[in-house]
Amino acid sequence: MDVVVLDGVEVDIRGRRVLGPLTLSIRDDERWAILGPNGSGKTTLLRLAGAMRQPSAGVVRILGQRVGRTDLRALRERIAHVGHAIADLVPSHLDVVGVVLSGKRGAAVPWMLEVDDADRARASELLERFGCGHLRGQSLAACSQGERQRVLLARALFGRPELLLLDEPAAGLDLPGREGLVRALERDGELGRLPTILVTHHVEEVPASVTHAALLRDGGVVAAGPIAAVLTDANLGECFGMAVSVERVRGRWTIAP
Repeated sequence: MDVVVLDGVEVDIRGRRVLGPLTLSIRDDERWAILGPNGSGKTTLLRLAGAMRQPSAGVVRILGQRVGRTDLRALRERIAHVGHAIADLVPSHLDVVGVVLSGKRGAAVPWMLEVDDADRARASELLERFGCGHLRGQSLAACSQGERQRVLLARALFGRPELLLLDEPAAGLDLPGREGLVRALERDGELGRLPTILVTHHVEEVPASVTHAALLRDGGVVAAGPIAAVLTDANLGECFGMAVSVERVRGRWTIAP
């Protein structure tokens, strides 16, 4: 099944075209990476896929629902997000279990929701799965940046979403923090069954579990499809406007000028 369909989509902001025309389909057994330089339209594409904005032209369908003809609030409850915009909404004084519980319906705080013992048990299990069990009783503010991102990943999975959107989740992380996050994305069985869209500037942040990629430049698609066919020297050079050499080692990608 197609979980995200962008058909002839265009987005204009204050009279300026920032995305499109663009056509892209993402299926329920695919995990995508969206790469491109600043201003290429990556975040705009992710907001369309998350039902957070409507296109200026074209058709957007998410989880079988056409944007503009469905209840967006109900649709958004089926989609999980990890990124700085979400992190900024969650009060940093919350303990990590409370942060995970707030993912039940995408709320900012858990006391806006009814939670029970089964919910608390799932929150604890998710923290353990992502290597954060030892943080129980600790506030989000007291966590390292890498720990915070893994706690937010547990939060995203808590509500059993049908689509996961990752907006530069490794931004600002040091090497151990980035690798801890990438390992979590690669190895978790529940994540492996979840259609995912990851936005990033860096091929080094793309987990080996990603199946497809799209390269954006100036709001248009340079290349899109199976990741090995897309992340080539020629395609990445055209996307970023410079000559590059890309290599894949044990499923992970590196790039050099």
